[in-house]
This record gives sequence, structure tokens and C-alpha cells, in this order.
Amino acid sequence: MNHAIKNQKEILDKLGISQLNPMQVEAFNTIMDSDEVVLLSPTGTGKTLAFLLPLLQIIKTDIQETQAIILVPSRELAIQIEQVMRDMGSGYKVNAVYGGRSSSSDRLLLSTAPVVLIGTPGRIADHLRRGTVKIKHITTLILDEFDKSLETGFEKEMKEIAQSLSQVDKKILTSATEKVSIPHFMEMKKPVQLNFLKKDNALLALKYILSDAGSKLNTLQSLLLDLSKQRGIIFCNYKETIVVVSDFLSTVGIDHSLFYGGLEQVDRERALIKFRNGSHHILLATDLAARGIDVPALDYIVHYQLPSRPDEFIHRNGRTARMQASGAAFMIVETKEHLPDFIPSAAEYGVKSATSNPIFPVWETLYISGGRKDKISKGDIAGLFFKQGMLQKEELGLIELKNDCAFIAVPYNKAQSLATTLNNSKIKKRKVRISILKT
Repeated sequence: MNHAIKNQKEILDKLGISQLNPMQVEAFNTIMDSDEVVLLSPTGTGKTLAFLLPLLQIIKTDIQETQAIILVPSRELAIQIEQVMRDMGSGYKVNAVYGGRSSSSDRLLLSTAPVVLIGTPGRIADHLRRGTVKIKHITTLILDEFDKSLETGFEKEMKEIAQSLSQVDKKILTSATEKVSIPHFMEMKKPVQLNFLKKDNALLALKYILSDAGSKLNTLQSLLLDLSKQRGIIFCNYKETIVVVSDFLSTVGIDHSLFYGGLEQVDRERALIKFRNGSHHILLATDLAARGIDVPALDYIVHYQLPSRPDEFIHRNGRTARMQASGAAFMIVETKEHLPDFIPSAAEYGVKSATSNPIFPVWETLYISGGRKDKISKGDIAGLFFKQGMLQKEELGLIELKNDCAFIAVPYNKAQSLATTLNNSKIKKRKVRISILKT
């Protein structure tokens, strides 16, 4: 049965989307018709919107209590889903809770019940134990990227949450892989499975680059200079390797963002902001970036170090060649290095010799010390930069609005003058600090 989505055009316009893709349409109809749904779809295909759209139809407008819980494996995914729901303009209170932030901050946040609560299993379980979250009206439980939560050791907490919400009548699980079976504690009787995972991606070009022993950094530099302005992720297996690669790239003048588990949360968030808005074209990351983060379609990924497991290889590659777009996955392989059996045949890619030419960014990110809690909108920020900053429309990049601050991408060669000119300007009668974002 096809269901009409309330205010669909208005919601999609706010998100800058012209129409839903086939997976999202089928997921919407299935979730509306079925109480138990398992959605399998590759990373980056829009699973978040696929379950949020029907959720907005399920929520009862006359109950201002928590009605849905969304469990996620990482802070980044919690923040991403919270932002998407805010951007949809539902009008419902939505909050994300996760480790790394004080419990007292959470309690203040939850003193007025959110209609939708998003969070990591450990933090959600803690709030349920403490009674911070009332469960009486919770009827929907969503486990987004459920296999990743199981993989990262959250099974005990997930089981505790599922068993404490025995009154739930709508259960939705999502994943980008088929490798994990439905956890028994979800007690799903006859789930409807939607499988959009493709066995092969014909749009992905798999290539290898031979490198002499001890020369992988120079080979990487040559590759990145070849790829120039294209956007991609360089995957390493260990944060120690990331430090070495990052120091090298900085030395040769190649700007990049860093993303791995050892970074402070604020640094991880700001790295993704600069990568999303084009201030940095390169993200240097561990497998933490293979799934569950909000980044645009990528032109390529690089396996600086080969993964040890086939699912890691698949998820890394899944960051490019998405949604009918082509992409490339490069493997930098030392001449005597053995390729794992799970890696299919690939074409050799020849790179030019490395030069000292740096890759100059087009955009720079400015930090603004005011956000949603100050009643500031993206339109207010754009107005300031158009009127007082004298920017043309095409010179205004991505604006990301947070609760207490905002970030805006502006032309790299105008960033310093804009920060100097607009610092201490007033937006909505509030004086804000504006400066170049340092990461």
C-alpha cells in the first residue's frame, strides 16, 4: 500500500532533496504497514530519512512525552540523526545523548521530555535505570546500524533496553551488512526484511598502486596530487599510523582533517564539519569513518593500510560509488605485500612522481559564537554575510547550525578579512564572535 507523507514536499525542500530514492519509498511504505522491519542498505543511501519520515507519521501529536528511542553505535551517528530531524522541521523536541558528556548536562536536557530520544546504548540504558526517561508512552524502538552496536560491545545494554520496553509495538532495525542475524532479545516474530545490498558495485573502480618498501608516504603524496581537488578518505588501521601520515601530509602542504577514536569529541565533530563543507578535501581516518558518519558523496577512498577483514574492506569501499555515482578505491601495496584472499582482482594505477606542489583549499570555515538557543537561523547568518560581508550568493558555502554555535564555509582567500570585519557583529540583537575555525 502506498501512503501519503504529510508535508513531504516541505520536508524534502528543507533538506534540499528533490525526491525520495526507491529504497526510501519502499521503506516508508513497509514501516507504515509492518510492526517489525529490518532494512539492509549500503552506507550513504539515506537510511536515516527512510525511518525518520514514517516515524513522524507514527508519533501522536497530542502526547508531549518520549514516544520513540533510536539506538546508535556512535556519538557521530546520534548527532547526525538529531540534526536531520531538526532540519526536517518537525516541531517535535528531539535530543541526543551519548558518552563523553556529563550526566548532569543530559538531565538538564531531558528535564522536558523529548518526543524522540537518540543515543548510544550505554547512555540510554543509564537514563532508563535512573528514571530520567519515562517509558510509559514509548511505542517505537529503532536500532540503527544494529550490527555495529553489537560489534562494539553494547549487546548487554541493548538487551536491557529492549527488555525494559516490553510495551513497544514498532521495531525497526537497520544495517549496511548481512553478516549479523537479528538479536534474539528483540523478540521479532515475523520481521519484513528489505534488502537493498548489492553483491557487486559495477560503478566502483578498484585499483592498486605498487610502492617500494618504505616509500608508501611518497606514493600517497603522488596519488593525492594526481587526484587534486577530488574529495576522499584515507583509511589507516591504527591511530599511530594516522599520526605519522598526518605529520607527513602537513610537511608537504596537503591540508586534511583527522578522525579516529582517540580524538576529543569536539575535534571529531569539527573535523567532519570542515570535510563536509569543502575546507578540507581529505579525511584521514580509522575504520570509525567507514560507517555511521554524515559526509557527502566521495570521489575516492584510499586503503593506506589494507584491512584485516572482508567486511571492513566492503564498508570502506562503500563510502564511494554511492547512489549511481562512480568512484574509486585505491590500495597502496608494497611490492612484497600479500593481498588478502577477500580482495578481488584490481587494475594497476600508475602515479606521477611526487612534487612539492601543495593542494590549496577553496573554502575556509568560520566559527560563530551563537546558535539555535539564541534564536539564530541559517537565514540570519546568510543575511549578515551578504549584507555586511558583501559576499555574492555563490561565495556562501555550507552553514551548519548547532545549539550554541554555528559554522560557515567562505572563500579561502576572504576568510581572514571576513572574520576581522564581522567579528562582534550582532545577529538577532546578540553580539557574536566570528573567527577562523582552528582544528
